[in-house]
Amino acid sequence: MIIGNICYLLLILALCIMNFVKLIFKQNLDMESNKGNKQADNQNSMSEDDFDMSHFSDKGESIATSWAKRFGLLVFEVVKVVVISLAIILPIRLWLVQPFYVEGASMEPSFYDSEYLIINEISYRFEEPQRGEVIIFRNPQNTKIYFIKRVLGLPGETIEIKQGKVFIDDELIEESYIENFSTQSKQATILAEDEYFVMGDNRTNSFDSRSIGPIKAKHIIGKVWVRGWPLDRINTFNLPTY
Repeated sequence: MIIGNICYLLLILALCIMNFVKLIFKQNLDMESNKGNKQADNQNSMSEDDFDMSHFSDKGESIATSWAKRFGLLVFEVVKVVVISLAIILPIRLWLVQPFYVEGASMEPSFYDSEYLIINEISYRFEEPQRGEVIIFRNPQNTKIYFIKRVLGLPGETIEIKQGKVFIDDELIEESYIENFSTQSKQATILAEDEYFVMGDNRTNSFDSRSIGPIKAKHIIGKVWVRGWPLDRINTFNLPTY
């Protein structure tokens, strides 16, 4: 999550720099144009006023005022870029999608350490999580920590693990995406109406509902939508067939 916030800040900074360069370039063009016009005027007309020393103080004041106006315009443009960027980015970041950086091996082979994912946050405002979806949620024991796991047990269901195999309401769930099954067993758990049972795909190396218990719906952030990094693994995700 921190890396995602840094990316957004870098984007805003880049927009500010681009606007700054554009403004400076425009000012330089204006200065060159004004300089050329003044030189042409000086060649076409010379008068005693050109040698009047009283004009020097006014000219200096005019230059200072001009640069002050340019600086004020620059500040205004930078603030405008920041405000517009935040107005566009913040709603997307807070309510629609957000990035997630995978840490650890608990979801291998589906997701590997250091992969960069885009999380769909808005879907669960209109629908419930489904079995097989990979979700991001807050650790119920420490809400500052985020986990990535796969939903297996849904509200109202009874889930039991026998020698690493998952049974939902006494029916075996076939999981073709699992390479490393554990031999662990867990007694039947009846899920409440707002609870989900989640597990990592790397069953021998995952801290999930087998240890922390079912998670509440309020702790779920969203579901994995797109893998954005590495480039050779960019893709979207569909529900597995059970």
